[in-house]
Amino acid sequence: MRTAFIQELILQARKNPTIFLVVGDLGFSVVEPFAQEFPDRFLNAGVAEQNMTGVAAGLASEGYHVFTYSIANFPTLRCLEQIRNDVCYHSLPVTVVSVGAGMAYGNLGYSHHAVQDLAIMRTLPNITVFSPADPGETRECVQWLSLNPRPSYLRIGKAGEPDLHSVRGIFDGPLRVCEGRPDLAIVATGSVLKLALDFASEQAPEKRPTVFSIPLIKPLSLEFLEKLQSFKKIIALEEHVREGGLFAALCEVLSPTPHIKSISISEEMKNVVGSQDYLRNQAELKEMLNRA
Repeated sequence: MRTAFIQELILQARKNPTIFLVVGDLGFSVVEPFAQEFPDRFLNAGVAEQNMTGVAAGLASEGYHVFTYSIANFPTLRCLEQIRNDVCYHSLPVTVVSVGAGMAYGNLGYSHHAVQDLAIMRTLPNITVFSPADPGETRECVQWLSLNPRPSYLRIGKAGEPDLHSVRGIFDGPLRVCEGRPDLAIVATGSVLKLALDFASEQAPEKRPTVFSIPLIKPLSLEFLEKLQSFKKIIALEEHVREGGLFAALCEVLSPTPHIKSISISEEMKNVVGSQDYLRNQAELKEMLNRA
């Protein structure tokens, strides 16, 4: 997804001279094409993410649409005060890009997990929050952001995620990516959508759930979620803690009906180190889908 992000950002920057990229001393082998083509619109702020966000706010106040880019929790949790006070409070066009959503950097341990970020970012004022599932969704998010500069958060995977579907229309409601039962839906956000699609493909046709991807996490409305209202049961699947993420967002809008079940990351996962696939297995996400 990070390759799709930078490729699409370059395409948009060719059309939009206000796009500016600030990185937190990472992205090597990924961001160089942008830096080479737009050297006057690229800055490596070093290992100083809070300063990176302050610089981004300053550039945005001078007319740029700034994209900040760093690993997982660093451009969000470490920079929360700057995002809240410098960006959101002043409604500045800064897009915070977090690479390594969920447990993508699981080999580096809990310090690099992004499993509370959706909850925290959703609480901030004036912000739009995206969590795409694959490169295609990522490109569509960047296209929309280029045309709609505003406080925003883009949560993407680390690398190598496959294209999972070709459905487009991130502002038209949840994306129906697999047809199935009319009474049971799995709604997933982020690259964990692949787990939902793999699970659905293993079921007999009469038992197969309908699967939706939902890359837009904020804002949500009853009208936006209209496609989900006919289902008796919804399973919210996310590589995020239960509190404040997709499950919470759906409950806030759709409650009291339909019945919504959470499949998410437990607090115990903070003590486990390994690859993303290993951590997903340890979190028993597939087992929970089977039991649901």
